[in-house]
Amino acid sequence: MAFPTKEILISMSKYCLITNDVETTSILNHRLDDATAQFVLKQGMPRLLDLYAKYNVKSTFFYTGHIAELVPEVVIMAHKAGHEIGSHGYTHEVNQSFDVLSFTEQKEHLLKSKSILENIIGEEVISFRAPAARVNQDTVKALLECGFKIDSSISSQRLDMFMSFGALKKLNWLTAPRLPYFTDSNNIFKKGDSELLEIPISAFGFPYIGTFMRIAPSLNRMTRTLLHWETKLNNRPFVFLTHPNEFIDEERDGNGISRRAPNYFSYLLGDVLRHKMKVKNLGAKAIPIFEKELIFFKNREYTFETLKNYCKHLHKED
Repeated sequence: MAFPTKEILISMSKYCLITNDVETTSILNHRLDDATAQFVLKQGMPRLLDLYAKYNVKSTFFYTGHIAELVPEVVIMAHKAGHEIGSHGYTHEVNQSFDVLSFTEQKEHLLKSKSILENIIGEEVISFRAPAARVNQDTVKALLECGFKIDSSISSQRLDMFMSFGALKKLNWLTAPRLPYFTDSNNIFKKGDSELLEIPISAFGFPYIGTFMRIAPSLNRMTRTLLHWETKLNNRPFVFLTHPNEFIDEERDGNGISRRAPNYFSYLLGDVLRHKMKVKNLGAKAIPIFEKELIFFKNREYTFETLKNYCKHLHKED
């Protein structure tokens, strides 16, 4: 592909980059569960792909290597529909997040995931998003050494990091650039001269993501409006993050909230409170809410594009 040079980059049109993180997380039961992969295959992916086809949306799907091994069909069906396939690491286990892995361990996860996905689709995978958007100072070099060219793990000026794991490192989101940028070789949160292009997840205080869309539709519309005004000023692309498992109808198993956090305060915020919020408007109820988002962009003549193809439209600023 024709990749942009390491100058200040701008897009010449309004773009909406829909991105989808695909994993085995059971939101309703608050845990990773291999059984959820079947719900993703039979409900989440078909519902999303049908909606994208309706509005001619081309998007990027980031898969964990684990779910791709369990049900390769979830990868194949998106690829056949013309969507980009990206890596979401190998596993979504909290204790295997990229901000706690060493450089060597990150490379192992990246190469394993990349190999699984490329063997399924027969094409090179160059885009990455870290599970839970957790990265550290080694992530840029690990990505580049494994053949990745694009990352979308940073959410510039997003303020809800204390509701998620890895919050202290995510404080760097507050000062990260808002427009796509080439990263520093040792600091993914800053501009630099590396070959890795960062395309930040959209936020304006509140994140522009599927979870927030379901929890607080009115606040999400306000956030989207503010982001739209910004895009009209500087052509910053919208990067929306959602998950196929937000659109599945599982059953509650009654086993309670599993504790993943290392201390009680993190447990209350990252497990108990976060779970209570995230179960709102799950499953089929989320589809018409999401459809309104797509209609907003369609009516305002945004171009829906994959991350990889968006890069082809970037130009040097005069």
